[in-house]
Amino acid sequence: MERVDKILSGGILLTMNENFDLFPSGAVAIKDDTIIAVGPAEEIQRRFTTDDLVLCDGQIIMPGLVNTHTHVPMTLLRGLADDLRLDVWLMGYMMPTEGNFVTPEFCRLGTLIACAEMIRSGITMFADMYYFESEVAAATAQAGMRAVCGQSVLKFPTPDAASYEDSLAYTRRYIEEWKGHPLIVPAIAPHAPYTCTDEIMSACAELAKEYDVPLLIHLSETKQEVEDSREEFEMPVIPRVKKLGVLDTKVLAAHCVHVDSGEIRTLAKHNAGVAHCPTSNLKLASGVAPVAEMLERSVNVGIGTDGPASNNDLDMFEEVRLAAILAKGATLNPVVVPAKQAFLMATRMGAAAMHMAHLTGSLEVGKRADIVVVNRDTLHNTPTFSRDPDAVYSQIVYAAKSTDVRHVMINGKWVLRNGELLTIDETSILKEARALAQKIDAFLIAREGNLLNKLIAIGGVERTESFEIQVKAQLPDVEDVEAIVAPLLENSSVQLVRHSHYRQYDTYFMFLDSSQGRVRYREDDTLGKDGQVTGVRTRLTFTPTGKEGEFDHAVMLSRSRFIAPANHPLRFYREYFRPNSEKAIEKERWRWHILYKGVLFYVNVDKMVAPEIAGLFVEIKSQTWSRRDAEYKALLIAEILEVLKLTPEKRVSQEYVDFAKA
Repeated sequence: MERVDKILSGGILLTMNENFDLFPSGAVAIKDDTIIAVGPAEEIQRRFTTDDLVLCDGQIIMPGLVNTHTHVPMTLLRGLADDLRLDVWLMGYMMPTEGNFVTPEFCRLGTLIACAEMIRSGITMFADMYYFESEVAAATAQAGMRAVCGQSVLKFPTPDAASYEDSLAYTRRYIEEWKGHPLIVPAIAPHAPYTCTDEIMSACAELAKEYDVPLLIHLSETKQEVEDSREEFEMPVIPRVKKLGVLDTKVLAAHCVHVDSGEIRTLAKHNAGVAHCPTSNLKLASGVAPVAEMLERSVNVGIGTDGPASNNDLDMFEEVRLAAILAKGATLNPVVVPAKQAFLMATRMGAAAMHMAHLTGSLEVGKRADIVVVNRDTLHNTPTFSRDPDAVYSQIVYAAKSTDVRHVMINGKWVLRNGELLTIDETSILKEARALAQKIDAFLIAREGNLLNKLIAIGGVERTESFEIQVKAQLPDVEDVEAIVAPLLENSSVQLVRHSHYRQYDTYFMFLDSSQGRVRYREDDTLGKDGQVTGVRTRLTFTPTGKEGEFDHAVMLSRSRFIAPANHPLRFYREYFRPNSEKAIEKERWRWHILYKGVLFYVNVDKMVAPEIAGLFVEIKSQTWSRRDAEYKALLIAEILEVLKLTPEKRVSQEYVDFAKA
């Protein structure tokens, strides 16, 4: 008899090989990290002997589950912000928090928590993409798990890189450090087409081909992403990344919710793997991926939990069950994605999607010993029937739970034995996580309680001058608007810098605590001489409420403002700031930038369109860092008012939003 290191014997053995061989009482023999025999229990025990014999009567011996998409350090952000759209969730909460807290230590701790949870869920291999991926790899190896670990690359600064060039340099070093490791396959992960430029995605594809490593990327996750791609690049997402060489790599594409038949054929032709994340896609209302058609066209589709901040768990039993049920509901066909197919997606096909099927995903001679034993002798698994040999797949997919996992072996080594985790100190990591959660809570409480902090958190904020001095006057309507400012432009002390014509759409966000200030979302449509739109600009402005003071007859002094580019639609900011009320204003604006006695002023003539207000408004304003300078400019404004014959009785102290509220 040949001596081996371990034998698992006596349970129902699911090989998940090409023939779906199943042994009602089977066994698997392991030597070092490799499976050397699979077959009936009686035969294996006759051929082999071992000091580590595990009897599995009443249990299922099966390949380890494969989680094809996640962001494991985000266990530390689990439950941080829920019930939001993807863009608000990602840009408004995840990325700002990550920018403040993600460090190598954060990634180490988050990965260990995730690995503990995944091992208990019967997962033996996963695909990850995050920051400081070398730390993720190290923690994963410490836990004894197998993973494809993708280093994220984005077009803007990230917690581990000031630029995408830094990310690429880090990735190159990371790949060279980890390539050839028995458990870790290093990879590159351009985050998504909407967070990467063409140059970045092409560079990532070249690096993946140079080192022959996988490329992980989010593709066509939301309808908005596809629409934006069509508008900006005049093509959908999949053709764009194909053009950039992404599909010429060992690509693993997460989500692919909004892809058409032609794009599915393209994915199949390029042997691209797809990670289907049903819980995350439903929770973020991204949609339902056309999994049935992908499988019909021979795309390797795996199942992923996505990150624990968007799922919010790493339980593959739940995910596999949902994948099977969701496909039926989406197609109104109860026979699509049967249990056997869903379980295949969670094992061998998932490994193929990760370009790892040569190594794992099924119990076959020569493959790594990544094995899970599941207890079927429980209330929720009772009774069991033997009439249909495929009934065991239904039992696993529709009835079994992660709590049924008894033993987990990865690469020939036990990581869970009799329900006891062997490679991770759960008590220690939970204590660390609780301490970190308190710090993150304090950060978000401070941010949510301060409107300006919340604006700053989403980036791109600039502070304008500390004071703004302005006056507004109301005049009867006239056909020749330029005649109103003609006396000023003809004044010898005035130099015209620039003249513009706009249509402006303002939305003011108002809050119960008015002392917090308010936020204005503005769209400026620049109009040409023929009145046609020649350009569009959007931005946010934060202003405190109240005035610092008033000079002569409604010449108002207000405090500092902060502005930021509005790179997201109005809907994003409405859901992010959650105002108690809002007011919309539409107006047509003629603007003159002038130098009066060498000082810059803005002279606006505004016609209120909505709400409709009779007449025109003339507004004169200037900005400064100094209160003393503001006082000087107030004197100059008084002189400009005289030139324009805007006497005190014509002046108004209300803001436009005050008219809208009235």
